[in-house]
Amino acid sequence: MTAALLPSGGELRGRLHVLPVRVYYEDTDAAGVVYHSNYLRFCERGRTEMLRAIGIELGQVQSEDKLVFVVHKGEIAWRRPARLDDALTVETALTKMGRATVSLRQVIKRGPEDIVHFTVDVACMDIASSKATPVPAHLRSKFEAFVSEV
Repeated sequence: MTAALLPSGGELRGRLHVLPVRVYYEDTDAAGVVYHSNYLRFCERGRTEMLRAIGIELGQVQSEDKLVFVVHKGEIAWRRPARLDDALTVETALTKMGRATVSLRQVIKRGPEDIVHFTVDVACMDIASSKATPVPAHLRSKFEAFVSEV
């Protein structure tokens, strides 16, 4: 697979999605350092744009399939601080497909430097019952095409 520029945000580099993110004043604390929970927001954007890039529109899944993907489990390691005006990238890779879950690995970088590592499991949930449900075949095939060993 070759790199593909995406109008919605980011770029697919093979099975890796890369989303550029700029650190704005609103993302920082009084010292100009990114507030810890904002890294989770950056990662959420990365996951959403990756799904869009592989043909999964979350609004459509919600309205047509009556499903949502919810964070079930996550582990984050902050390695270095990001600061006001930093140009970051959020790299997102699908790492595993379960019956009702999808696992992803995300790395936020400043240039070549890893500053945050995040692994996350998202569960497919039926909106009406609020219970986990198997990922439908039409979505599963899109996910499976992008699962990679990282």
